[in-house]
Amino acid sequence: MYDTTTNLYADPSVYQSTDMTAFWATYMATMWIWLAVAVVIIIAQWRMFTKAGQPGWAAIVPIYNVYVLLQVAGRPGWWILLYLIPVVNIVVSAIVSIDVAKKFGKSGAFGFFGLFLFGFIGYPILGFGKATYNKAA
Repeated sequence: MYDTTTNLYADPSVYQSTDMTAFWATYMATMWIWLAVAVVIIIAQWRMFTKAGQPGWAAIVPIYNVYVLLQVAGRPGWWILLYLIPVVNIVVSAIVSIDVAKKFGKSGAFGFFGLFLFGFIGYPILGFGKATYNKAA
């Protein structure tokens, strides 16, 4: 039954099936997209760690992957504690991203924009591209 004062149907079952279907379809599509992006980033980090002489499997181990990333960047391992401090962790993450980019022969701008802000693009470039690791850089 249609209510002319509110321009809505009085029966909520009219909306229930289409609204929930659209919600779940959107939710599932979003989940699959994020899962695919996560898998690509993990594979790219695995390859990047391997290029840097580190164990590739470290890309799938939480916390240890940050420690290995610090080693790749040439930063001390105790910096992992700085990731626990709010706001400081953002600054440290940007610094580490820039250092990783420089170790792979890329610019600081690539480190900031490609690895820090848009890591889903930057890490595959390092992992699948022709960039080589230079420990002395």
